[in-house]
Amino acid sequence: MSGRPGGGPGERAARRRFVTVSFLFWLPAGLALAPMVLLLTERGLTLAAVAAAYAAHSLTVAVLELPTGGLSDVIGRRKVLAGAGILNAVALALIALGTTPWVIIPGMALMGAGRALSSGPAEAWYVDTVHAHAGPDADLRTGLAHGSAASSGAIALGVLVGGGTPWLLGLGADPGEGLRALTSGLVLPLSVPVLLGAAVNVVFVFYVLAALTEPPRPAATLRGVLRGVPGAIGAGLRLGAGDALIRRILMTTGAAGTALAALELLTPGRAAALTGAPESGAVLFAGLAAAGFVCSALGSRLAPLVARVTGDGERAVLVSLGAGAAGLLVLGATVTASGAPAAALAAAGYGLVYLGLGAAGPSESDLLHRRVDTAGRATALSVQSLAQQLTGAAAGLVVGLLPAGPLPWLLTAAVLLAGALLWARRTAGAPAPEWGGA
Repeated sequence: MSGRPGGGPGERAARRRFVTVSFLFWLPAGLALAPMVLLLTERGLTLAAVAAAYAAHSLTVAVLELPTGGLSDVIGRRKVLAGAGILNAVALALIALGTTPWVIIPGMALMGAGRALSSGPAEAWYVDTVHAHAGPDADLRTGLAHGSAASSGAIALGVLVGGGTPWLLGLGADPGEGLRALTSGLVLPLSVPVLLGAAVNVVFVFYVLAALTEPPRPAATLRGVLRGVPGAIGAGLRLGAGDALIRRILMTTGAAGTALAALELLTPGRAAALTGAPESGAVLFAGLAAAGFVCSALGSRLAPLVARVTGDGERAVLVSLGAGAAGLLVLGATVTASGAPAAALAAAGYGLVYLGLGAAGPSESDLLHRRVDTAGRATALSVQSLAQQLTGAAAGLVVGLLPAGPLPWLLTAAVLLAGALLWARRTAGAPAPEWGGA
C-alpha cells in the first residue's frame, strides 16, 4: 500500500479506497431498486402508501442535504460517512422485515437521511487526500471518473442481482416459499435482496472506519457543531451567487436531473407497451436500467479521454451533455415507431443519454473542486446534489402532466441541450470563494 510522509494514503491508494467505498455504498441501492415497489405492494401497501413512502425518502433527503454537508465539513468525512452506512443498514432491515406502513415509511425516511449524509463526504475525502499528497494542481478527474464508474457499475450489478434473486428463489422446490413459511411471512423472497443490501452496508461501515483515514480535527463539541454547521450552510447557499463557473455547474446539474427524471418516469411505460404486459415490461425495464448504468460507468471511465480530446473540462462537459441530448432526441423520434429497428434505435438512444451524463460528471466535479477549498467541499457537493434532486422532482411533475408522445422527450432534450450550451463560452477565472462559516 502506498503512503505519504504524513501518514495518510498516497494518490493511488486513495483512489483505490475511494473506488471501493463508492462501490460498497451504491451496491445496496442497486440491490433494493428492482424489488422495492413489488415488496411494498406484496406487504399490502396501496399505491398511495407506496407513494407516501417514497415521498418520505425524498423529503428527508431534501431537508437534510445541506445540514449534513455542513456537518461533514465540521466533524470530518469518515464519521459522517460511517453514520450514513449505519442508517442505511437499519433502514433496509426495517423495509425488508416491516409488515405495516408504520414500520416501512420510517425506514424510507431513515434511508433518505443516510442518502443525505452520504452526499459528498467520500468524494471530499478523496480530493482532500490527493491535494494533501500532491498539491492543489494534482489530477482529480481520473480518480473521480473511476469512482463514478464504480458507483454506476455497483448499481447495475445490484439491479441484476436484486431482480434475479427472488426469481431464482421461486425455481425448483421453491425455496422462497419455504423461507416464507420458516419465518412466518416475515421474510419474503422479495425481502432477500434488501436484506443483502443491509449486510453490505455493515461491511461498508467497517471499511470506511478502517480505510478513510484523515488528519485529526479539533474535538467537536455540540456547541461547536451547532455553530459551525449553519455557517457552512450559509456559505453553500451563497455559492452559486458568487461564482459564474459554479452557477453553470449547478444549472447543468439541474438539466441532468431533468433528463434522469424523464428517463425514470417514461421508460417503464414504453417497456410495457413494447412487450405487451406490465410484468414483462418490468423485466425489460430492469435490464434497460442495468444497461443504462453500465453505459454511465463506461462514460465515466471515458471522461479523462474526452477532456484530453476536447482540450479541457469545460469543452468535455459541452460535448458529453450534447451527446446525452442527442440520445433524448432519438428517444423522442422513435416513441411512435414500431418494429425491431425502432426498438434497437431507442435502446441505443437510451444508452447514449447515460453515456453522455456519465462522461460529463467527472469533468464537472473536477471543475467544482478546483473552485472550492477543503472547508466547504462537502457542502458544495451537497448543494450540487440538492440542485439535481429538486430540479428532477419538478421536472417529473411537469413531464407527468404532458400528453404521451414525443413532446416530453423533446422538451427534456431541449433542457439538456440548453445545459450543454452553457459551456459554449469559456468561464472567466475567479478566486475560490471564502468559507468563513465552517
